[in-house]
Parts: sequence; C-alpha cells; structure tokens
Amino acid sequence: MARRPLPRFLTTAHRSPAELARSAADGAFDVLHPLITISRGLRRLAAAGCERWAATPKEQRGPLCFLVAAGVLIVALVPYGPVLALMAVMAVSAWVGRELPPEEEEETGPSEEETGRLQALYEALVPYLATEGDPSPLYAHDGDWEGAFSEYAFDDGGRLEQLRLIYPTYFTDGEEAARRRIEQVLHTKSGRGREYRFAWNEAANELLMTALGPLPTDIAAQHFVAAPGEMVLGFTDPDSVQRTLPVVRGAEDGDEPPVVWRIGARSTEPHLLALGHPGTGATTLLRSLTLQALRHGDVLVVDGSGTGEFGALIGRRGVLAVENGLSGTLATLQWAAHETERRLIAANRARQAGAPAPEDTRRPLWIIADRLTALTHLAAVEGRDDPQRLLQVPLRHGRSAHVTVAMADQFESAELLSEPVRAHTRARIVLGPATAQEIAAVLGAPPHTTPTPYMPPGRGYARLGSGPVLRLQVPATPDPYDEATDEVFRQAVVALLPERTVPAEVASAPEPVTFTKRSVAVEAAPVDTQE
Repeated sequence: MARRPLPRFLTTAHRSPAELARSAADGAFDVLHPLITISRGLRRLAAAGCERWAATPKEQRGPLCFLVAAGVLIVALVPYGPVLALMAVMAVSAWVGRELPPEEEEETGPSEEETGRLQALYEALVPYLATEGDPSPLYAHDGDWEGAFSEYAFDDGGRLEQLRLIYPTYFTDGEEAARRRIEQVLHTKSGRGREYRFAWNEAANELLMTALGPLPTDIAAQHFVAAPGEMVLGFTDPDSVQRTLPVVRGAEDGDEPPVVWRIGARSTEPHLLALGHPGTGATTLLRSLTLQALRHGDVLVVDGSGTGEFGALIGRRGVLAVENGLSGTLATLQWAAHETERRLIAANRARQAGAPAPEDTRRPLWIIADRLTALTHLAAVEGRDDPQRLLQVPLRHGRSAHVTVAMADQFESAELLSEPVRAHTRARIVLGPATAQEIAAVLGAPPHTTPTPYMPPGRGYARLGSGPVLRLQVPATPDPYDEATDEVFRQAVVALLPERTVPAEVASAPEPVTFTKRSVAVEAAPVDTQE
C-alpha cells in the first residue's frame, strides 16, 4: 500500500534555520508595518517641527507657544477631544510616513549625440597628439575617448561647455605654436561664435577648456566705490580678479569683478594706451575715465577726431580745456609740459626744505588724448611741431608730478604713435574684434581665450604692465548730447557731469583763461622742453 505524504505543516521541521528566520522576519514586518509607518511619520513631523522652530524669529516664538498652548487647552476641553486629536495625529503620521515610490535613477554618462561629439573631437586631436612608436598610445585612430577626456560638460543645447583632456608627456606643451594648434582644433570642433578659455597644466599634462559667458553690457557709468588713485576700466570674469564692486544694473544692485587701474606716485603703470577699430568703444573708455578723474583732479582733453565727443565737458568744474584743433592742442600740451616741470621743481624744493609738497602739485592732472595721431599727420603736412613730442615730459616724469596720460587711437594709425608713447604706456587695452596676433602685438602677450569675430562696443582685453591678459567690458558711457543712444545710459552720464562754472561759449574761446595764473609761475623759471 502506497505511503501517503505528510501534511504540509508537518514538513516545516525539515526547513533550514535561515528559511525559518526569514519567514519569521517577514511575518513580523507584516504585523508591525502599520506601527513602523506611524513611527516614521512621527519622526518626520518632529523634524519638520524642529526646523520650523529654528526658522522662527526669537521675537515670534512667544506668541507661537501661546497659540499652541491655547489649541491644546481647547482640544482637552472639547468632548472626546483628546481621542479625536490622537486619531488625527496617527492618521497624519501614517500619511506622512508612507513609503514614497523610488525615484527613477538619473541617466549617467553622455547621450548618444554627446558621445558622437566627444568621439569626433577625439579623432580630430589624434594627428596632433599621437606619434609613431608609442607602445600604449593615448590617442589613436578608432581609439577610446574615455581614457583621454577626464571631465566634460554640455549645456542645454548639447554644445560642449567644459572639457578636461589629458595629453601625452612627450607633447611639446612649452611651444606656443603647438599650443595654438590644439586650441584651434578644440575651438573649431566645439562650436564657433563663443569664447573659450584654455588653462594648461604642464605638471599634470592636462588642458582645461571652458566656454565663457558674455560679460555684462548693461552697466552704466556711475560713482564706483574706489579709493583715490584707483580707476575702474571695466569689468571682467569673476575668477580673473580677487575683488568685486557694488554696481547698479538697471533697477537692481549687485557685485561685479572690476579691472582696477592704479595711478599715482607708486604706480608701475602710470599711463594708458587703448587701441581699437572705429566704433569699438575707445572714446567711451576715455569718457568713462574722464568722469572718474574729475572727482579728484583736473582734466585736459584733446579731441583729435574733431567730432565733438567731449563737448559736454566744456566749461565744467575741473575741465581745464577741451581742444580739437592743432593750434589749441599745441598750446595746451606745451602748458602741460611746463606744468609737469613746475610741479617737479616745486616738489623738489619742498623736499630739500623738509616740508611737504605744495597742495597744487599733489592734485592729479589728467591728459586725455583721443586720436592724437590725426593731429600728428596734420602737423606734418603744415610743417609744425608734432603734438606727441610735447607729451614726452608728462610721459616720462608724470608719475612723480601726479600727471597721468590716457590715450586712445585706432589700429590703422598705430604706426604713427611715437616711441615715447609706446614705451611709457604700460597699461594697454585692445577693444573690438582682433586676431590673437594683433592682441599680442599691443598687449605684449596673447589672450588665454579665443577672440570672437563679433564683440559689442566696449568689449576687449586689458593688461596692466606684466600682469595677465583680462577680458574687459567698459561701462556704457555715451555722449550725453547724442540722442540716438539709450536714454538710461545717457541720463547716467548727465548725472555724473560736474556743475558748469563757465558758459560754454566763453570756455570754447581760442585762448582759455584757465592757464593764465599757472603760466606766470612757469615764466618765472623757464625750462627747455627740447630733447
């Protein structure tokens, strides 16, 4: 007779201890699941209450405690109030403590389109970073880009905005031509029309490429928070300088990183030269510097273009003269040379006598020259003295005499600049579109970014002495008499203009009366300015 199997519940004795423990745990979890949910909810409610209490201001904690105590008292006095409150708390705790559905894991790694871009960029670098005879080449045809690119990032449009690549140790990263080839390939393959910064780490054999965003163009001329002797040329990238200034941008206030040019007796870059093409903002830069200089000193303006861009300064407090003709410019610069020497003589005599320098020798004097080479050409045609020759004394001795020269000209006339101007203007600015070779010829060093073919007015590069090349955006400082410009920017310039002390008709006379008193002092001790 066949043996009948035992009932199923009698076979549990033959199950392993691990299976029994797992079954007991599952059963206990099923039984205690409501209690676990309520406990989790109470813990979350307590954490939310602590955060709410910490976020409550101290002066509001007393009224809050009073409201909570009043609510507890009302609940306690209501029939069945405590029971109903307990049920409500348990219901809320159960709802808050429920297990949320697990979030979908975010996709890691580049998409198929981004992988194609990285592979194409890798293949484009192979001819420049690969060599024959390398036993384990990092760059090879049909190779893997993951070993060469250690970091990458794409923007919302799918364009590469950051890339860190590793190059072989035998790559000649010390040669500028080799670097330029790699930067050109990365710039071309990553998308033109944007500006890229390249940071070479020769010790680690790494190159970091970063796509830079546009600099702000909506910062109007204003009183910048700067010490006397500090001039704000414009604004740059946040990671390029270690300082920020509060500025007003429209109706909002914010902090922006400035490019600060320091002048005075301790300055290593006492004079400035800006070059650019027409319409790139060189005159705007000089106008911005003039408005800042008028806060603490006097200004002489030479408008070589003769377009009247500085007409709003005529007759203003601190503006000694605004000249746009050859005769007036020669007379003004001749006086500036004598004034520089007078200051040097007066300061030297005071120093020998053990007294401080006179006050009139310490007040800053600015010479603003816009397109002075146009008058140089006119002087050569008429056989008269070169205006640039009269700038030799202020350029060479202006730092000790508190005289600063700021000039702006165009690339087309750069060869007409005299040797003293080239030698003594150590603060350099290039505005507008220009090639890396043109920028290096003016600034003395190439930029660490790829110049774009289009730039807004006032956009360029600056270098102070032997410092790094910085991106620059000049504050919007239009001619206040130009009604075609933005009204907000125009009114901002009008608000910065000093009060008018002399009527414009009198101030624009051929012989300004401003120089009379100081000219007498010069005649007492004439000095030959010929060299």
